Amino acid sequence: MKLVLDASVAIKWVIPENDTPKALSLRTDLRNQVHEAIAPDTFPVEVAHALTRAERKGILQQREAIIKLADVLTTALHLHQSIPLLARAVEISSQARIGVYDCLYLALAERELCDLVTADQRLAAFGHPNVILLANLP
Repeated sequence: MKLVLDASVAIKWVIPENDTPKALSLRTDLRNQVHEAIAPDTFPVEVAHALTRAERKGILQQREAIIKLADVLTTALHLHQSIPLLARAVEISSQARIGVYDCLYLALAERELCDLVTADQRLAAFGHPNVILLANLP
């Protein structure tokens, strides 16, 4: 099954948080080709941003972000150009009052006719039919 995967899920692969076991199980499925993972091309930047932010907050040690980023990037995701998704992402963002970066994932899920898996409660609360909250995965 094809799934759009957002950065909030990938962060849980390398930083223990709520639902990390579910995120790791999904990662194992991706590595075993149970699912195909896709994301907008902003995905690596968002992951890097979250990891460096974790360094600044003292969650990670200094220079640990680059190691964790390399770890995340070992899981294959097919990245899609964000520019063709941008107009729809802006529409969703304006309607839902959610950041455009998050809405790029939604626009990709719509275009590819698949689900978006996220750990972002606010994004899931928008009620878009293509969104699956990580916590609700079996």
